[in-house]
Amino acid sequence: MTLSVEINIENGDWPETLAPLAERVLTAALENSGFAIDGPCEISVLLTDDASQQALNREWRDKDKPTNVLSFPALDADDAIEGLLGDISLAYETLVAEADELEKPFEHHFAHLLVHGMLHVLGYDHETENEALAMEARETDIMGLLGYPDPYDGQVLLND
Repeated sequence: MTLSVEINIENGDWPETLAPLAERVLTAALENSGFAIDGPCEISVLLTDDASQQALNREWRDKDKPTNVLSFPALDADDAIEGLLGDISLAYETLVAEADELEKPFEHHFAHLLVHGMLHVLGYDHETENEALAMEARETDIMGLLGYPDPYDGQVLLND
């Protein structure tokens, strides 16, 4: 399985050293997603600031506020998992604030949001309790395989 990761640092104080971590995390998320991978894959990651993320959130989700991660799948539900999978966008200030509030290292939260975003790109969701529990369990498993602790600590993610 080959995953090509394109990272674009648009805005924000993102460390330039995140590319190897992002590639490792996204590859693990894809390989352990529960889906059969049909060929080489690509994913694009936009690292931006709250203002740009808010504009994307307003345009695509009709929510006029910044959010930690946005996912834009390129595949339909019945498509083979190969080629361009989609795009993930992360907001720097929101990520830093959440990591501080949750008392987590920046790297841990960054890794978790990449896993979360990749699973959304692949078709996971958390609109219902069952969906949220399944997605949460998959994220926790992937984070554990990467050597990170449970990202939820008993929290349930619903309808962010």
